[in-house]
Amino acid sequence: MLLWHETIPADWLPKILANLPAVLVDHAHLERKAATTAMNLEKYRDLYGRVEELNAIAIEELQHFQLVLGLMKRRGIPFGQPFPSPWITGLMRSLRHGARHQAIDHLICCALIEGRSCEKFQILARELPAIDAELAQFYGSLVESEGNHYATYLLMARGIDEAEADRRLDWYLELDAKLIREPNPLPMLH
Repeated sequence: MLLWHETIPADWLPKILANLPAVLVDHAHLERKAATTAMNLEKYRDLYGRVEELNAIAIEELQHFQLVLGLMKRRGIPFGQPFPSPWITGLMRSLRHGARHQAIDHLICCALIEGRSCEKFQILARELPAIDAELAQFYGSLVESEGNHYATYLLMARGIDEAEADRRLDWYLELDAKLIREPNPLPMLH
């Protein structure tokens, strides 16, 4: 897994645990966006040979979206408006122009999002059992998938240009550290 340059802020977990319905709505939107992003990556010429892998990720993300929607329905939580994540927005605004550079940056951003999801889902699986055993199990069940998506995206970026992908990964880890320190009052996964 990634060697993050910054830890998750101390106020993140208490905010999440105190607002689980809002977090599930946020999570549903994240899974929906992850599915569309996987399909959007298919536009890059350097990834034409990886379309089946990207489709598989999109399908898996849609399945996760459906699972979150099912949890919400059982709990009487309505699907609501998404709120943009300052962290994800900050990452995505940094994509360079030019097909090859943009593809590498886009893949690394996706890898970081999946990597942070893996990390946060592990925390939730560990911390939720006493509060909500069903959610603890659910988040634990997603950890491996998020880790696999992280690795797949990073390997795809390295497959385009390994040296450039590694340089950009270092750059993005610094950006992640800067962005994650910025306060976010909303109960969001990212």
